[in-house]
Amino acid sequence: MSELIDLLLADARERMSKSVESTRQGFGTVRTGRASPALLDRINVDYYGTQTPLKQLATISAPEARLLTVQAYDKSSIKSIEKAILESDVGLTPNSDGALIRLAIPELTEESRKNLVKVVHTIAEEGRVAIRNIRRDCMHELRELKGSGDVGSDDVITLIRFSQILSGPVAPTFLGENDLF
Repeated sequence: MSELIDLLLADARERMSKSVESTRQGFGTVRTGRASPALLDRINVDYYGTQTPLKQLATISAPEARLLTVQAYDKSSIKSIEKAILESDVGLTPNSDGALIRLAIPELTEESRKNLVKVVHTIAEEGRVAIRNIRRDCMHELRELKGSGDVGSDDVITLIRFSQILSGPVAPTFLGENDLF
């Protein structure tokens, strides 16, 4: 295989691994009834007029299975952190004692479990689509190389099979068993 093809496949492999990591992070932000500091990753706080990620302003920990604690580095920012948590879509109500913010994670109801399943399926489907798009782009570029005469048709067939193998180990990490390309 030529250097150009090796670069193309290396790029596809890198993009697929980034897509898998992004999907894993998406799964981490889902509220499952168990306390996880990742639940608060998407929250930005208005800190002196600048939108700042919460994890840059405070230490977030899970001392118990159903409790998150947020300890601000700057005590004057506690009110704005509380406000950001209330306005966010995580559905948690902060309790503050002036130095520490406690977030109790409520039990999941049947309705919230059904909504959780929908959210998880949506995140998984976005990951599947991203992997498919990367594979499609790789195959399109291989066909362009064939059209320009840089690669022979036997090489393209071999490389298409290789790209399918390439996406094989990546995709099953969040794809269904029968949902391989």
